[in-house]
Amino acid sequence: MRTGLGITAGMIIALAGCVPSGVSVSPNPPERPARAVTPEAPIPAPSAASLALSRYYARVQADLLARGLLRQDGGGPDTPFNARMLTENFVRIALFDEYTERAGIMVARETQSRLRRWARPVRVEVTYGAMVAREIRDRDSAAVESYVRRLARATGHPITTVRRGGNFHVLVLTEDERRAYGDELRALVPGVSDTVIRTVENMSRSTFCLVFAFSQGASSDYVNAVAVIRAEHPDLLRLSCLQEEIAQGLGLANDSPRARPSIFNDDEEFALLTTHDELLLRMLYDPRLRPGMTSAEAGPIAEEIADELVGGPS
Repeated sequence: MRTGLGITAGMIIALAGCVPSGVSVSPNPPERPARAVTPEAPIPAPSAASLALSRYYARVQADLLARGLLRQDGGGPDTPFNARMLTENFVRIALFDEYTERAGIMVARETQSRLRRWARPVRVEVTYGAMVAREIRDRDSAAVESYVRRLARATGHPITTVRRGGNFHVLVLTEDERRAYGDELRALVPGVSDTVIRTVENMSRSTFCLVFAFSQGASSDYVNAVAVIRAEHPDLLRLSCLQEEIAQGLGLANDSPRARPSIFNDDEEFALLTTHDELLLRMLYDPRLRPGMTSAEAGPIAEEIADELVGGPS
């Protein structure tokens, strides 16, 4: 979950086991009517609340850029890292959760977890609310398609975009659409908890975007994911949300203040996936690591992989 109060502090939710015990998550949700209007239909005018959010997030993006944040260069000589740093960042980001569920609400509390990722092919389906402008749809669809190809290369895992039958749903919604999206979420993820529904529908202005990833029962294999992106974001903030949420929905569930250069940090220095982050994804899907591993089990293997990727500690 990426959030901010005036200035963003990047946080994420990627939750395995959100489905109540005994409820099966279908890896292939039933076909559903397209929510977006046809290209020939007029786009409804945004509400006053949506317009106010658009102005607010435009100010936030301008402020971050003025402060030299939201970098798009992927890192450089000023952001060196070595194998030891890469290993430590991987363990903290892939093997810890940032949020936990308490009494029906999500609470920010870092807890140890197990390695989680997708075993089956990932099919990314982007859905736009009826009030989302056509230029946003065109721009985001092209960006997601290109980004998904990059993620597939980085992980070596089959990740593609699809028009129907997705198991990783990216929802680009306006404020009004998101607040009324509970029924659609239940159709996308049968058995989804009320906590997830409330978290999505009641996103405060300080929550920029979020992702939930779901497994079946006690399994550490993801079978479904839902990312929610605010349509009111200006282009760079929206692209930043798309890249972070999709990447974290692949299994990088946490943030770390020490991760640099990285989008898996809460300082907003980088807007887009970096070379460092691509290496984290490559490590996550390395066959030497297995879903369900603890940090004690995965750490030594991650160290070996990191040494191979960046030439050992320095």
